[in-house]
This record gives sequence, structure tokens and C-alpha cells, in this order.
Amino acid sequence: MNIGITCYPVAGGSGVVATELGIKLAQKGHQVHFIAYSTPFRLPHYQENLFFHQVEVSNYPLFKYPPYTLTLATKMAEVSALWSLDILHVHYAIPHATGAYLAKKILKKDKPKVITTLHGTDITLVGNDKSFFHITKFSIEESNGVTAVSEFLKRKTKEEFELDKEIEVIPNFVETKKFDPSKPPSKRERFAQKEEKILMHMSNFRPVKRVEDVIRVFYLVNQKIPSKLMLVGDGPESSRALSLVQKLEIADRTIFLGEQCGVENIVCLGDLFLLPSNSESFGLAALEAMSCGVPVIGTKTGGLPEVVIDGETGYLANLGDVDFMAKKAIELLIDENKLNSFKQSARKTAVEKFDSDLIVPLYERYYQRVANC
Repeated sequence: MNIGITCYPVAGGSGVVATELGIKLAQKGHQVHFIAYSTPFRLPHYQENLFFHQVEVSNYPLFKYPPYTLTLATKMAEVSALWSLDILHVHYAIPHATGAYLAKKILKKDKPKVITTLHGTDITLVGNDKSFFHITKFSIEESNGVTAVSEFLKRKTKEEFELDKEIEVIPNFVETKKFDPSKPPSKRERFAQKEEKILMHMSNFRPVKRVEDVIRVFYLVNQKIPSKLMLVGDGPESSRALSLVQKLEIADRTIFLGEQCGVENIVCLGDLFLLPSNSESFGLAALEAMSCGVPVIGTKTGGLPEVVIDGETGYLANLGDVDFMAKKAIELLIDENKLNSFKQSARKTAVEKFDSDLIVPLYERYYQRVANC
């Protein structure tokens, strides 16, 4: 099939999943065209069957802000016509599903079929904004097919927008051969002493990720167990995180790595992964950690309980319960047998439920179903 994919190209779960999906589809012989304002995060420089088409964002004096949705729709229509796309798969309702709707109107054809994948904040944050509510609802309803990354997000979408439209749940996935604990290329001793444990967090450092809770959990753990905290990623909360580690006098125990491309080389070094978010529609970072055999300490919010098995592959706490998270982290870290059992269960769950070889065919079958309607 000829497939167009549009996503936000920056670091974040939706962009990572869209990019990895495109890579896997291209490897399977499909022709995949990425349409975005810049090269998507994690997209290789060259791969057979993989193409990138940049959306030019023009600044006309007439416009106070660049009309990105319009230039996106124009590029979508152009690529669809030139490459005879069968499917236009957009990740995030706003503005991508809206742009796809306009592109189809420009083409005045039955193809490409538009599939919208909902990832979370397009529903829980953007879609709930009253100024975006109606356009979000309209764009979802006008899509030929809609998928969500978790049962939680499907329920949330239907409730918030009072939708009758069918939503297919296709969970996020991980390439377990790449995120593999048996092949850690990085040297652990570069970051921690042999007797020290490594706690890890990876995100785009937005407020929803509650990075300050990560630091407070680590502060309590480090009082009982010699350890280091590795923070992977960057974003608006980075400065607050740096201020807090200095205030708590644990700057020498905290490693800020910033944004990293080869995160599979880093995550596998962790003993525990901390994800105390306000909400996770799925929790891709947690899944990548589990694939590396790293148990997760997270919250009972959103779709994370669909990924992390409480008491088996990690522990889930009430939102903001830093003391409980620290207590469970300490329990695991002082009991090597229990920790190893959780590590094995985390890896097993990732391989048996969320491996890319299991999930990508679900998208292929869904493409065929929508294309034939």
C-alpha cells in the first residue's frame, strides 16, 4: 500500500510511535510518505520505501500567525495525488485530522482514506479546550477510521465528545529486539558505582509528567540506598527540575542527559523507571523501559495500568503519593530476588503483549479494512 503519515516530528510518544510504525511498514514493503514541518524524531536518514515531504510554513505580512493547517492540507493533497496514496494516517486530531479533511476536499476523490490515531493530549488537553472542541469532534467524525492507543483513551474520547463513531484500540508497541536488556552497549560504570542503583525518568518534561515528583521520590530513595538519578529528555520543566535538585542538595547524584536519540542504549542501564504523571494515555516510555527489563513505578492514571501490571512489572500509586512510590522503590531495590523477578516479568510482558511484530500487523489489517470500505 501507499501510506502517508503525519505526526508532530518532535520528541514525544505520538511522534515516536508514528515514526517507528512508518519504519516497520516500509521494511515490510509498503511505500511510506511522512508529511511534516520537519524530519520526524527517530526517522533514519535513508531507508528503502521511506520518503519525507516537508511542509513549508510561510510568513505572510497579512497573517499574524503562519496558517500551518492550510499549508499542511495543501502538502497532503499534493503528496496524495502525486504518489496515489491509499491511506493518509494522521497522528493527533488537531491540526492533522483537520488538515487531512481539507486535503480530501481539495482532491475531490474517495482516496486516500483518512485514519486518525488519538494519542491523548489531543483529547484530554487540546480537545477539551472549548475553542477547539467542535473542530476536534468534527475532524474525528469525518475520519474514515479512528484508532486510540488504549481502552482508557477510547472511553475518554467517547465520553468527552459524545461520539457514536467506532474507535479501534491498537496499543503502542516497542521493538523488543532493539530495547533489549541483554545487549546494553553503554557502560554502566560511566554513570554509577557498582554498589549504586540507577533510577531513571524519560519524557518531554512537560508539567503533566510531574518531574518534581520524580526528584522527590529519588531524594527519599537515596537516603536509604546509594543511587543515581538519570533524567533523559528536555522541556519546559527542566529549569524547575534543576532548581529542585540543587535545593535538595542532590545535584551530584543527578545526571541530566537532555534529549537523546539512542535511548535504548541508556534505558537498559536503569534499575527502576519513574513515571508519576498526571495522566498517561498509554505510557510508551514505561513500555520501552519494561522491554529493557526495567520495572516501572508509576501512577494509577489513564492508560498506564493497561501497560504496567501492579505488583508484577512495577508498582502503581495514587497521583502525587511520593512517599508510597519511594517506599515501593526501596522495597524492590533492597531485595535483589524480587527486583530480578520484576525485571523478568517486565521484559516478558513487553515481548509477549507489545512487540512491534504483534502490533504492526494490526495496523495493516485495519488499513485494509478501511481502504475497502
